[in-house]
Amino acid sequence: MKIPGPPPLDGLKNRIFRYRQEQAAGGSSEFIRETFCLTRPEARAKAREWFDEFPKAAYWTEVESWRQIDGERIEFTMRRLPSAD
Repeated sequence: MKIPGPPPLDGLKNRIFRYRQEQAAGGSSEFIRETFCLTRPEARAKAREWFDEFPKAAYWTEVESWRQIDGERIEFTMRRLPSAD
């Protein structure tokens, strides 16, 4: 009895290639992103403002990434959909 080899990866290779092409051309992400660098209290207020203006349930609003810079400064990226469909 012969053991079958691994499945062909052509479809996956093609998808990875298309994804990389899209990213190099500016991406096709549906999300709107905005990056801020604020003090800790200002960062909290800005995040609250985004969640109030663009509710998470409708816009998929989230803090995509964040990091602490120079003590009390926070650099963070907010992400949301362009509209609530």
